[in-house]
Amino acid sequence: MVILKKIKASTLMETLVATVLIIIVFMVTSMILNNLFFNTIKNNTTQIDAHLNELQYLYINNELAIPYQDDFNEWDVSVSVYTESNKTIISFEAFNSVTNKKISNYTNEVQ
Repeated sequence: MVILKKIKASTLMETLVATVLIIIVFMVTSMILNNLFFNTIKNNTTQIDAHLNELQYLYINNELAIPYQDDFNEWDVSVSVYTESNKTIISFEAFNSVTNKKISNYTNEVQ
């Protein structure tokens, strides 16, 4: 007959402590990843950048009447003209009222 050897095992308390530690590590990691994804989505400005580039293209091809104002998703878009040191400057600006973020592009008009 084969004699069974006693195998060392962990107690119930050690198993519970290890399980709780693993759960805590996973919770902290999931919160960090959730925060990273949320901030990435919140700070994504590719759509408004593309819209401003489209407006610049329309202005260059004389298809945009200035002054121009528009709402694009959560962004307030405006195109305006002002003069600074004898140069006419076209200002393409977008302001997000939710995040208080402002994006500006400027174009010098050749006279």
